Amino acid sequence: MLYHFYIQSKKLSSVLRSVKTLAKPAGARGYSSESVPDRKVAVLGAAGGIGQPLALLMKLNPLVSRLALYDIANTPGVAADVGHINTRSEVAGYMGNDQLGQALEDSDVVIIPAGVPRKPGMTRDDLFNINAGIVKDLCSAIAKYCPNAIVNMISNPVNSTVPIAAEVFKKAGTYNEKKLFGVTTLDVVRAKTFYAGKANVNVPVVGGHAGITILPLFSQATPKANLADEDIKALTKRTQDGGTEVVEAKAGKGSATLSMAYAGAIFADACLKGLNGVPDVVECSFVQSTVTELPFFASKVINLTDNVN
Repeated sequence: MLYHFYIQSKKLSSVLRSVKTLAKPAGARGYSSESVPDRKVAVLGAAGGIGQPLALLMKLNPLVSRLALYDIANTPGVAADVGHINTRSEVAGYMGNDQLGQALEDSDVVIIPAGVPRKPGMTRDDLFNINAGIVKDLCSAIAKYCPNAIVNMISNPVNSTVPIAAEVFKKAGTYNEKKLFGVTTLDVVRAKTFYAGKANVNVPVVGGHAGITILPLFSQATPKANLADEDIKALTKRTQDGGTEVVEAKAGKGSATLSMAYAGAIFADACLKGLNGVPDVVECSFVQSTVTELPFFASKVINLTDNVN
């Protein structure tokens, strides 16, 4: 079981550790599953802009043994494409409401990037009316078909979709606060990039996952850099506006999809490691919290092996 864990990511080198093994000579398998537990991961919204690259990254993850890809349309094609990659996991595509239950059954981790993307001029709050209904329906199905799964919420606005998911699970009698995570890893990824652009940098990000609620703690960054106050303010502002920066750069033709898939894969990898009993797995996430007076708050969380709440 995964406990909320206090953050810093193992980067994609960990997520994609199997990639090096894929270069083995012909006839050699690109993975070893002998010492790795079987884990099923379901991606809901797998045919979308985030879902497709996320499906690819999860297919490359050696901790995944079964990968279920679900969307309302086009999933069989995505599953066939990703399924040709010679890594450990078996891939299946599911399409439409009548196949949602089958996609979810026996899942250990469910990742939800489903929903509409941000468009120019849209705030995360503008997404609420559409994505809230999508999240409600998907979480109702999760409560029915895989109530013990860890849920990674990517659908925006995360500040709202996570509490919605919590209420759905409470109504169904399946809520476990230690298994519902709002994925704010992209804020951390951006903070690290803007801070130094290096893979070995750590910058915790707390608060929420929208605008000024995103609070990168550059004072706690490692390695430490002596930044002037104006530089910290500029870095903070850019981290908070990172999503808008991408939306505007794509000129209305998309939002942050590739970087979000990368961040989602990092967080899912951390969850799988936590499930498998790997110690000291640390990430930031938007979770039910007592850190502040707010019921949900993004902070560092750690897995059960360290017994940290």
